[in-house]
Amino acid sequence: MAEIDKVNKKLAGKIKVFKGTECDILKDGSLDLPDSILAKLDVVGVSVHSYFNLPRAEQTARVLRAIDNPHVDIFFHPTGRIINRRPPIDIDIDAVIGLAKKTKTVMEVNSFPERSDLKDEHVRKCVELGVKLAIDSDAHATAHFALLENGIATARRGWAEKKDVINAWPAEKMLGSLKKS
Repeated sequence: MAEIDKVNKKLAGKIKVFKGTECDILKDGSLDLPDSILAKLDVVGVSVHSYFNLPRAEQTARVLRAIDNPHVDIFFHPTGRIINRRPPIDIDIDAVIGLAKKTKTVMEVNSFPERSDLKDEHVRKCVELGVKLAIDSDAHATAHFALLENGIATARRGWAEKKDVINAWPAEKMLGSLKKS
């Protein structure tokens, strides 16, 4: 964080580098970083990266506990699927979207072709309820940024507009919409 502060000071007025993380949701729904660290970050995303085969009620409760954390801003690749490699987790997506509405948790539209997560029907539910979205490429290489078109297409099929997608907004408006605001 100190290094990012130095970079931001050096680049003042040009660009801003955000302090953020993708936290793992642990089996009980707690997170792999303490709240004392999460509170210092600009953006906190959470993801299921383990325990993919929990029963539906347990998996749903786990995710609900995580997104109810006051420091969590975005729920990444909500179903955890990787097409042709891993099925989606068994989760009550309606309950997750419902709590996301209450907690102002943003739902990710992951553009990586093997993920394609959220589905357009889930995007539509988010739009109907006023749950904000973030479209990203899940980039692990610079070439992956070209994949954003996939997520944009999914968001459009779900009737999302610019007003529904926080990372289509100016940076200060986006940051102002997150939970810490």
